[in-house]
Amino acid sequence: MIDWMGLLIIVGKSSAVYIFIVVAIRLFGKKELAQLSVIDLVFILLISNAVQNAMVGNDTSLQGGLAAAIGLFAINYVLKLLTFRSKKFNEVIQGHAILLIYEGQVLHHNLDKAMLTMDEIESAVREHGVERCEDVNLAVMEVDGNISVISNDYQSKSSRKRKAHRALNKQQ
Repeated sequence: MIDWMGLLIIVGKSSAVYIFIVVAIRLFGKKELAQLSVIDLVFILLISNAVQNAMVGNDTSLQGGLAAAIGLFAINYVLKLLTFRSKKFNEVIQGHAILLIYEGQVLHHNLDKAMLTMDEIESAVREHGVERCEDVNLAVMEVDGNISVISNDYQSKSSRKRKAHRALNKQQ
């Protein structure tokens, strides 16, 4: 006999754990999303193992596992729908892009906001084939944690730079 109340509790617990993990990742910064290190990977694996019991408790049945999965899929769908429909909710969950370099000038206060060191931004600039930060027209930490770099030798730099700069100024 299926314990429907127990399965609904698992769905609720799974949803609560999902929301907690989303909030925790959001609070600890987006840099981790795009630049996973070995430490971050181990952390994610251990977190998933640690919260499993919080979601299903002693229920190791197929129905318990499916209830947890249904809860996770449902809350994931709801959050994606809310981020798609509401610009404000999307900004709360995902944050916004951070301008890191503008016309060769490193914006140190924004590096601090993004929790990036000079070594990290210099490394990101080199990864984009640019030797020095002074040669960068625009470097932006995107909402997913990736760093986009547009350099002085980029063909259509002026129109893209103006659009990106206007969009970022509206957000800040």
